[in-house]
Amino acid sequence: MTPARLAFFSIIMAYPIIVYFGLRCFDVRNIAIALIIFALIRLLQIRRQEFLSSGTPQAYLVVGALLVVGISALASNSPILLQYYPVCLSGFMLALFSYSLFRPPSVIEQIARIKESNFPDSAISYTRKVTIVWCGFFVINGAIALLTVLYASVEIWALYNGFISYLLIGMLIAGEYIVRRRVRGSPSPSHRIS
Repeated sequence: MTPARLAFFSIIMAYPIIVYFGLRCFDVRNIAIALIIFALIRLLQIRRQEFLSSGTPQAYLVVGALLVVGISALASNSPILLQYYPVCLSGFMLALFSYSLFRPPSVIEQIARIKESNFPDSAISYTRKVTIVWCGFFVINGAIALLTVLYASVEIWALYNGFISYLLIGMLIAGEYIVRRRVRGSPSPSHRIS
């Protein structure tokens, strides 16, 4: 991972904490302008990487969500709009993963094919099911993120979106890893993933 990508990833992961503390020190419009500038810089980096190799739709969705939230908050000067980023991101990721179910290969299959050069046909069904599970996660996570925006304090919003949701993502990844190991060890060739 390049230093620029690592910095972007770190800021995105810390977004709820940055907004929480940022609103205590800065005006909403200042934070919104910083988000827009940050998103535009990342967009230029993605375009450059795409020119050199290949860009990913997920990277564009993260930047798109930042731009939507940043521009909306800038236009309205509303601090609550800054809290909609996790909701937007879950919605965008749900759209991407769902779309891949109707226009294969699924997102999880694409990721798996990058990691495994010898990808068997029997694994396609499994990766499709995992993509469906992630779609369910994005629905639930997006709904909870929205509830924290509408009905919870900014402290609860930051706790859920800056910690609990990441814990849930980690649990889902770990659970999928355990299931995949069991499926790979299954004696039935039709269910084995190599």
